[in-house]
Amino acid sequence: MRKLIIAALLLLSPTVLVANTGGPALLDADIDLRDQASLQRGAKYFVNYCMGCHSLQYMRYNRLAQDLGIDEITLRENLLFGDAKPGDLMENAMRPQDALKWFGTAVPDLTLVTRWRSSDWVYTYLKSFYVDPTRPYGVNNVVFPLVGMPHGLSNLQGIQEPVFAHGHGEPVVVGVKLVKEGTLSAKEYDTMVRDITNFLTYAGEPMQLERQRLGVYVLLFLSVLFIIAYLMKKEFWKDIH
Repeated sequence: MRKLIIAALLLLSPTVLVANTGGPALLDADIDLRDQASLQRGAKYFVNYCMGCHSLQYMRYNRLAQDLGIDEITLRENLLFGDAKPGDLMENAMRPQDALKWFGTAVPDLTLVTRWRSSDWVYTYLKSFYVDPTRPYGVNNVVFPLVGMPHGLSNLQGIQEPVFAHGHGEPVVVGVKLVKEGTLSAKEYDTMVRDITNFLTYAGEPMQLERQRLGVYVLLFLSVLFIIAYLMKKEFWKDIH
């Protein structure tokens, strides 16, 4: 019975597996999917600064508006551009052949980026661009070396230079330092990046909060069922034991 209880606890308890990839340490995004104001700001920032190249091809504008409490007038004024309609998927206007010409590769869709990379990775990535004259667009990234895209938020963040660690081999970039402030202060930019990460985390799994809410009821039901099953087992086997 002890083994059965331990097995049940292992199955019902959330397990976190942490892999040591040897890469740079990631910053804590500290997102909150219940912060609707942050999600609304993140949606606005994404559409205005990121969607020129990247799309959210599994998300529709009206679904986003419904989940984030955005009325149709605000949706049309702030998030819909060109001929886009509320029921459309959030696809960008960049043609694949243009992306290949300008960036040398297809521009990735970002609907599932936080599920693929993690929210902490996206948050750290958006804060880790630095000046690198050897790159085609003049920038590189600590967590994504040899990145092929320009820093679309550079005028907001400012200019960062790399911080090197010197060992026995070639110097390694381990961080960045801000040398010229942009139009936003460091705190304001940090809030903006956190809002974008929060929104992308929502976009990757819009039902996450609902799934967690239902999960509590499922676990409670399984717990009660386990007790009933255990008591039934004792009753069925009482004459044998």
